Amino acid sequence: MAGPSHDPALYRTRDVVPVRRALVSVSDKTDLLTLGEALAAAGVEIVSTGGSATLLREAGHTVTDVSSVTGFPESLDGRVKTLHPSVHAGLLADLRLEDHERQLDALDIAPFELVVVNLYPFVETVRSGAQGDDVVEQIDIGGPAMVRASAKNYANVAIVVSPSSYPAVIEAVRAGGTSLVQRRELAARAFAHTAEYDRAVATWFSEGTLTQPDLPEHLTIKAERLATLRYGENAHQRAAIYTRNGGHGIAQATQLQGKEMSYNNYVDADAALRAAFDMVKPAVAIIKHANPCGIAVTAPNALDPIASAHLRAHECDPVSAYGGVIAANGTVTLKMAENLKDIFTEVIVAPSFEPAALEVFKAKKNLRLLQLPEDWQQERMDVRLVSGGLLLQDADRFPDDIESVAKDWQLVSGERPADEDMTNLIFAWKACRAVKSNAIVLAKNSATVGIGMGQVNRVDSCRLAVERAGDRAAGSVAASDAFFPFADGPQILLDAGISAIMQPGGSVRDDEVIAAARDANVTMFFTGERHFFH
Repeated sequence: MAGPSHDPALYRTRDVVPVRRALVSVSDKTDLLTLGEALAAAGVEIVSTGGSATLLREAGHTVTDVSSVTGFPESLDGRVKTLHPSVHAGLLADLRLEDHERQLDALDIAPFELVVVNLYPFVETVRSGAQGDDVVEQIDIGGPAMVRASAKNYANVAIVVSPSSYPAVIEAVRAGGTSLVQRRELAARAFAHTAEYDRAVATWFSEGTLTQPDLPEHLTIKAERLATLRYGENAHQRAAIYTRNGGHGIAQATQLQGKEMSYNNYVDADAALRAAFDMVKPAVAIIKHANPCGIAVTAPNALDPIASAHLRAHECDPVSAYGGVIAANGTVTLKMAENLKDIFTEVIVAPSFEPAALEVFKAKKNLRLLQLPEDWQQERMDVRLVSGGLLLQDADRFPDDIESVAKDWQLVSGERPADEDMTNLIFAWKACRAVKSNAIVLAKNSATVGIGMGQVNRVDSCRLAVERAGDRAAGSVAASDAFFPFADGPQILLDAGISAIMQPGGSVRDDEVIAAARDANVTMFFTGERHFFH
């Protein structure tokens, strides 16, 4: 059934809309009092429901209950509150039309110029393990109806579904009203918000969970623009950073100081997280152009574990570390900050920073410091855009019990090392995952000493890793992200004095590679699993 049509000549121009009346009904109360204070200061009438009304009223603001607008009490345990013509007529009236204005006057209904609504925590409830009616009760009905009505009427109403939009809306209210462009952008976010919400509800009804057991037939990704960046990978490319709904990663980090983050800063910071957070012990990764130039965990019995890890990572390749991006999987300490005073660094990302470390970093005003959200977590799925579509895969993760898994690695040459040496091999295997293919990592005492990456053949990666390690190659262990197709690559490592090699195995020439290791009396493991990173 088609909607009504109108003569374009009947529509009056309406760009800036002053906010005189706002409807506020939010589940997420983040920054609600800041918004309420700004609306009250601007003389805006606030109409609200339930907990939102109570919180605003307790803060000293005058609030009109929705029930006094509808003349109908909240009923059915709150299931029916805003589903009423007195509310929805005020949301849907197109005041560019004189006829709509006359009808509102006749009905004695006042319009809304601002609607602030976010929905019941359905997703959070499912993820908490709730089931049955407990989940069903978190399916919002009135909220999506208000959001969609307001978004449809963006010509007259500004719809806000996230606290992240509050600052811009507050500024607009103070400046005299919201603009048409702003309202349209808010409407786009609102429709995306309800679409994602409906998708989650539909998935739960069909699967009983929010996690698809298989790769989904339809994929919806919701993201909101967080900031426009100065430029992209190169100066002639436009760029922006977006936050994904439900994300807990680098895009949600808080910048504590420094210049504006660039596109390349974000890419490198994300790569640094990939490297540092694979490690269980205090670890630091230094990244340059999305590749590690050093990864290390703390030295045994170090007085300051994270500072120790940084120094050991830096020693791998001090030249490349200049202008690098650093990730630490623990709190950045004063000692680590002091060690970095004379090292040019673009970004440091960590879960937290000691106050004394922040004081040291203040002297480096351009240094960007990113603090991860408390609920930071590695992604479970990887998404990559390609021409005309996208690729989706499970994230490449190591099992939590990798030490137990390592016991099942196939020993094809030499003797099984002692536990301490196996720890070093496991470190090298984890570090290799963070290096762009073809990847070769040389490690000693759970710190990289040479890295070969991004080459179009594995022989060149072996040469590069040995060259960068220099004298440190002797006695180190080597990890390869994929099998050796010939014995020429391993021979370079063996000639450099490598004590052990680990690789996935699976080449038609495995016998040749194994023979080379046995001739050199060097330990070699087949893991049976590769870790390409393109």
